[in-house]
Amino acid sequence: MTENQIANKIIGCALEVHKALGPGLLESAYQECLFYKLTKEGLSVAKQKSMPLIFE
Repeated sequence: MTENQIANKIIGCALEVHKALGPGLLESAYQECLFYKLTKEGLSVAKQKSMPLIFE
């Protein structure tokens, strides 16, 4: 699968979730639904991965 195909799947799933839930919910609600949809599409997904951050 190409990067464009993956991106199209992700954007499509995100739009489906937003259409189904509408605006105004907490980010965590959208995150769980998007995680479910992406997993259902066969994509390997990880939630809330830690990232190193250097500040000042």
